[in-house]
Amino acid sequence: MNNAIFSSRVRQALRVMLVLCLLPVSYQAQAQWRLGLTGGGTWNHYSINKQYMTDYRYVDEWGGMAGVTTQYNFFEWLGLRAELNFVQRNYRHTRYEYADNLSVRYENNYLLLPVTVNFSFGGQKVRGFVNAGIYAGVWLSGKRGGTEMNSMGGGSAFQFSEPYHFNSEKDQRGDFGYTGGIGIEYRFHEHWLAQIEATCYYSIISTTKQYMDHQKDYRYNTTIGLKAGIAYVF
Repeated sequence: MNNAIFSSRVRQALRVMLVLCLLPVSYQAQAQWRLGLTGGGTWNHYSINKQYMTDYRYVDEWGGMAGVTTQYNFFEWLGLRAELNFVQRNYRHTRYEYADNLSVRYENNYLLLPVTVNFSFGGQKVRGFVNAGIYAGVWLSGKRGGTEMNSMGGGSAFQFSEPYHFNSEKDQRGDFGYTGGIGIEYRFHEHWLAQIEATCYYSIISTTKQYMDHQKDYRYNTTIGLKAGIAYVF
């Protein structure tokens, strides 16, 4: 190897080393931590195969949500976001045969941990953003109440309200799925910003285990949330 080629490769290696050394400095200049609180409402769709029970109807229901968010921005337009959210995934069960006389509302409380990539665009104060990623969660508790028919009492209706008791053979309490959102934020102070966001949690794990050999019973939640939040920027 002649001296010219050797010198050229040394210069190239020095350039690469210089770039690698400057990357942490660049990240420090761009990087930014934020920590915030959010709260809002949910609209849950419960997807279920009703099999032969054609007179059954499952109706979407409102709920609530609240959480803590943290985000690390590598650049002004790119960040990694993690949240810990309490999310209600409610629905109502009615039957056509009894019109509105039979109606039971199910309240289901979940703890969800979404991790998303955050893409943002806009100016220094007002920016739009899009989040996309995955989430994992757990079904914490449930409650059911409304009007049912007493099959042992001549078909008379009765009111009830009770906590939901999990069945380890049937209920799948772990959850996993895809999540995404779109929103807008306003930087009203050097260290403070406010956000409004619409988000979706799309579950790919059934809420029921397939414990029956002769029949599959898949049930899924798809939850839309609308929330507002405030965050401190370090």
